[in-house]
Amino acid sequence: MELNYQLGIVVIGRNEGERLIRCLESARPDINTVVYVDSGSTDNSCAQARKLGVAVVELDLSKPFTAARARNAGWQALVEQNPAIEFVHFIDGDCEFIEGWLATACGFLTSNTDYAVVCGRRRERYPERSVYNRLCDIEWNTPVGDATACGGDALFRVPCLQQAQGYTDSLIAGEEPDLCLRLRKLGWKIYRFDADMTWHDAAMFTAGQWWKRMKRSGYAYAEGYARHGGRRAELENYRWPDIRRIVFWACVFPVSVFALALIYPLFAVLLLVYPLQVARLTATYRNHLSQSKVAFFYALSNVACKFPQFDGVLEYLFNRMRGRAGTLIEYK
Repeated sequence: MELNYQLGIVVIGRNEGERLIRCLESARPDINTVVYVDSGSTDNSCAQARKLGVAVVELDLSKPFTAARARNAGWQALVEQNPAIEFVHFIDGDCEFIEGWLATACGFLTSNTDYAVVCGRRRERYPERSVYNRLCDIEWNTPVGDATACGGDALFRVPCLQQAQGYTDSLIAGEEPDLCLRLRKLGWKIYRFDADMTWHDAAMFTAGQWWKRMKRSGYAYAEGYARHGGRRAELENYRWPDIRRIVFWACVFPVSVFALALIYPLFAVLLLVYPLQVARLTATYRNHLSQSKVAFFYALSNVACKFPQFDGVLEYLFNRMRGRAGTLIEYK
């Protein structure tokens, strides 16, 4: 399939350096219409993009930055530049397209007119450099077939974006599930294709970075539930199971155990449920992960992540009580 002006590509980024250059080069601005949206970079990102022949949109510094706002600015600029564009592929500036994916994705949406979105397998470029990068690579491996949501890298039909009025600018995280939920309510479908889509460079090397990333997901769950969870029957219990697990394991259970231990110290033994959970999950994940060590760290992350996620839930609640807008939670 020849890729021409029916396809537009939106790249978003902030201080991605060499990663951005590789991303833009993989988007092939020589044959595709590409827009780069910059969220206040202090490096030479904008200059490098223009050097590659890419149109640049620099977001207004007076308004809070979000990936949702950047993506909206990007696809709207694409459509303004070329109203004939049928598809828009979003990609984060720390990613690169894998050869052949764009043709595969456009071919799928062309042949399957009831689908609004198609995504593929995002792969971590350097999983061997840290356990945190490895965890990201596992996280990207979502089930193939009909899906409820996509990630940041995905191909959309332009009329579907217009019908759903794009992303929600104010969301600091979780903007993709939010948009996909609204698209599905409109009768559209999302598909996860069994093909490699992009390389991603998490560049995550410390526990502090992992904590912030997990905190951001907790914030997204809380805000998503606040936006859509009130009508649970209609909206698939949206985010409620996530919130319930986070609050129970990071607050209700440990606080209850500590309270009981003040009365009778032996109740503290109940905290052993956490390492037992890690052991159980390690045994489960070992069946589909190649190394026992990787299975252990993945299990440990899934148990321990409830605490930074609870931190994110609390931050959302405090912001809401004070009437404050959320600000980016960046891990790199």
